Amino acid sequence: MNPLEHQLDYPFAERLPRITERIEVAPGIFWLRMPLPFALDHINLWLLRDEIEGRSGWTLIDCGIASEPVREAWQQLFAEGLDGLPILRLLCTHSHPDHIGMAHELHRRFDAPLWISQGEYMTARVLTTMTPEMDSESQIVHYRRHGVVDEEQLEALRARGRTYFRSLVPSVPEWFHRISGGETVAIGGRSFRLIPGKGHSPEHIALYTEDADQPILISGDMVLPRISTNVSVFEIEPEANPLDWYLDSLRAYEDCAPGTLVLPSHGRPFTKLHVRLDQQHAHHAERLEVTRKASASGPISAAELMPALFGRRFNTHELTFALGEALAHLHALWYRGELRREVDAQGVIRFAVR
Repeated sequence: MNPLEHQLDYPFAERLPRITERIEVAPGIFWLRMPLPFALDHINLWLLRDEIEGRSGWTLIDCGIASEPVREAWQQLFAEGLDGLPILRLLCTHSHPDHIGMAHELHRRFDAPLWISQGEYMTARVLTTMTPEMDSESQIVHYRRHGVVDEEQLEALRARGRTYFRSLVPSVPEWFHRISGGETVAIGGRSFRLIPGKGHSPEHIALYTEDADQPILISGDMVLPRISTNVSVFEIEPEANPLDWYLDSLRAYEDCAPGTLVLPSHGRPFTKLHVRLDQQHAHHAERLEVTRKASASGPISAAELMPALFGRRFNTHELTFALGEALAHLHALWYRGELRREVDAQGVIRFAVR
């Protein structure tokens, strides 16, 4: 949790939309919430009034996981929450399950195209078509290589790997409309600049507009008020440097206007964007210093770094992200030339001071 959250301002105070309720946060922009079955128990969706080729309706930004509670919520919204208007376009900020899981079902219901970056679409397409054996076994090799040795824990991770992504994203639309950072998209009479981001996901897209009484940033997962955006090294790209990619990507938000209203995917809408950007840089600088100190006492694996970095134990779902984030901090120092990498007799990768 963000210990400096009190430095941010929340214009809607403690108000949260109930599932299937919508709250108007700016003219024609509505806040929805969908449930998640994790410690992070919700995702925010954004419903924008729109008109495309003479048809009135909605552009929906992100859509929730494909679960029965989310399907039930959407059924109620179809009946009562869309003013009798269709969803004309789905725009997904990135390919994580809570953002894209329902995209195929909504696409089929409304014949609504999926707007998404190529990197995110291709990632989702690959993950929905990989066989469970390929997925889980490659993960187990990755966990072992980075110091997870408990067989019971590894078996739990294996079972999760067989079902996790496809259970939340059974399929994605067969085709997509490509969007890219630096482009502009017209939604509901406003022009939104698309801001690309790396580190949390391959080609994340956030949306920023000054065509409003107050500038608005729909930030996806790149800027969150209460939790730090996860940056992880995963088995599919085992030599990635996501932490430095993420920190570099945050620079793209520095020219957003003071007073910007940030609409994040998790947590409440907030202002003081630039304060939050500074907090994120400071947070990771402090985590990197913890990593330096831990590695100074001798070679250390990602699994061995986790207690120093996080100070608590994790369930199976959380462990995948915690290990990935520990490895991201080790990789950042490795790529900066501060650490060297070595492999022990058991094949475990450890990092040590040069």
